[in-house]
Amino acid sequence: MSLDENSFLNRWRRNFLAGLAISMPGIISIAVVVWLFQNVSSVTDLLLFFLPRDWTHAKAVDGGKMYWYYSFLALLLAVFLICLLGRFGRDYLGRTAIKWMDQALMSIPLLNKIYGTVKQVNESFSSNKSSFQQVVLVPFPHPGSRTIGFVTGEQKNLGAEKLISVFVPTTPNPTSGFLLLLPEREVVKVDMSVADGIKFVISLGAISPGHPGQALSALPPADRDRPPKS
Repeated sequence: MSLDENSFLNRWRRNFLAGLAISMPGIISIAVVVWLFQNVSSVTDLLLFFLPRDWTHAKAVDGGKMYWYYSFLALLLAVFLICLLGRFGRDYLGRTAIKWMDQALMSIPLLNKIYGTVKQVNESFSSNKSSFQQVVLVPFPHPGSRTIGFVTGEQKNLGAEKLISVFVPTTPNPTSGFLLLLPEREVVKVDMSVADGIKFVISLGAISPGHPGQALSALPPADRDRPPKS
């Protein structure tokens, strides 16, 4: 038996979906902030080592965890120390000390590999605000499909032809993904800003580009007119 559109259950369902759409952004935002705070505070809590544990931590029967307000204080202390380090690093003495520290860390076996790689990645993002240079469509995960990617550079010394470095993020968490090295002919530029591309990925494709159909029209005719595989 079909339910009447104005029946109680249908009205309840519509109200529930509307309330879910209104509340979900706030709930997810708060959940992300809490998750970040819990993970970051597990490191920054160590900065309050000079305070008595009886002050900062709950009793053992309560789990022995640090009180949230002391964790927040430790986070503020970490922010202050990072700002202080940044100010120190801008002076001549600071730059000299950082150079000595780099040399010391790079002289330690195994650690120098990790430190050098992390430092290169950090410098590539901090020195270039547009590390993601262009939004593109690339064939992934198989030749018959396309996904959104971001051009991060060009590689001219890895083969006979120039290869384009494309980062394909996972969704809805764009902080992880895949690095693809593709021939330039397989990379299709899309008239979409990097910010819109990231929104598209995070929203699972629900937030479309500004001009509907522009991504499809950017494909070569052979791919655009190909019927979908069954």
